[in-house]
Amino acid sequence: MKLLSKSEQEKLCKFVFYKPDNTKIGVLLSYYAGLRIGEVCGLKWCDIDLNKGILKVERTVQRIYENSSTRLIIDKPKSRSSVREIPLPKFLIEILRKFKADDSAYVLSGTDKLTEPRTMQYRFKTLLKKANLPSINYHSLRHMFATNCIELGFDVKTLSEILGHATIETTLNRYVHSSMERKTACMNLLKVA
Repeated sequence: MKLLSKSEQEKLCKFVFYKPDNTKIGVLLSYYAGLRIGEVCGLKWCDIDLNKGILKVERTVQRIYENSSTRLIIDKPKSRSSVREIPLPKFLIEILRKFKADDSAYVLSGTDKLTEPRTMQYRFKTLLKKANLPSINYHSLRHMFATNCIELGFDVKTLSEILGHATIETTLNRYVHSSMERKTACMNLLKVA
């Protein structure tokens, strides 16, 4: 999984926070709450309690192959552990308040029309290009969230539940990545005995 460096992540955040829009809100929700692209696409305003600061993941949007063609479906997340509540950071709640639409509206569109995952992926690629950043997959945002959380000191059990993983092994083995910067920082914690 290709991730952005720390400086590239900072550049992405500056770009996204400057003049936020619905697409950028989706990017923020994946980068700061670990949502999958299908979960962001299926998110409605009724799923976000801005007073309590809680986001509920109850549906996902995906395109499935059927008889040599595809169709879009809205379904429950892929596992029981994927249905979850995520506490949101305060700064993200304040941004979301500015975009709050009718409860039945999808967050990404602000209307009752959903944004499909491949459209969101395309918008994300365009956003990266405008920000002069390397091209990465949208799912990398979720990986960067997990890695950043571990670096900040999140315990693995809490992070695993926020991500909607059934086991902490999935979180550690697939989602947490070590950079050379992190390895160097850890090695520099060693002291002469």
